[in-house]
Formats: sequence, C-alpha cells, structure tokens
Amino acid sequence: MDALTLFGLVAVSLMLVCYALEPRSRWFALGFAGACALGSIYGFLQGAWPFGIVEAIWSAVALRRWVGTGKPGPVDQRDAEHAGLGRVPATQQVARRTSAPAEWMPEHPPGHTDPGRAAP
Repeated sequence: MDALTLFGLVAVSLMLVCYALEPRSRWFALGFAGACALGSIYGFLQGAWPFGIVEAIWSAVALRRWVGTGKPGPVDQRDAEHAGLGRVPATQQVARRTSAPAEWMPEHPPGHTDPGRAAP
C-alpha cells in the first residue's frame, strides 16, 4: 500500500467515525469537516477531481453545521438515548415530525383496512 492510498484510507475512516459520533458532541461535526477536507485533498492528489470537489462541498456543509451548533437546540429524546446521551430535559426536547396526532392525519379511503388494528 503506497502513502497516497494510506492517506485516503485514513481520511475516509476519520469521516466515517466522526459522522457516526456527531450526535455525541458538536466537535465531531468539526472533525467531520476536517476529514472531508482531507478526503478532498486525497481526491485531487489521486486525480479523481469530481470526488475532490464533492468532498470539498461536504467539508463546507459540515463546517457550516458546526458553526450552527454552537448553541444547544431542541433534541429528540430517542435520538439522544440512541447516541448514549441519556435523558434530555423536557425544555430541550422536540417531538418527531412523524409522530403527528391522529386527528391531524388524513382519513383512510373507504374500504381501507389497517393491518395494525383489529377488524371492527
């Protein structure tokens, strides 16, 4: 394995690790941005300039996300527990958009049966 391939392997591995750990700390978002920048450099050095451009864009997006996460915002409790953050105070929680109350959901067409409910 030559030095350039090893550099690319390290860059992409760092991207994966930082992306997976982003919910734990805002600093992993910055790490992801830096790893994307390394991936971009790798792409250009290897001669795969489209990869280099896409990784540069990802780096800018991740950096912007890191800047925007300076102030803690609302957190979905299930995501926080999944990330190992434990219980989040109710004042910092936000409801999932997919869990709308039943009265907000459209009626089913006539003849529709819901497999999750018992038949009337």
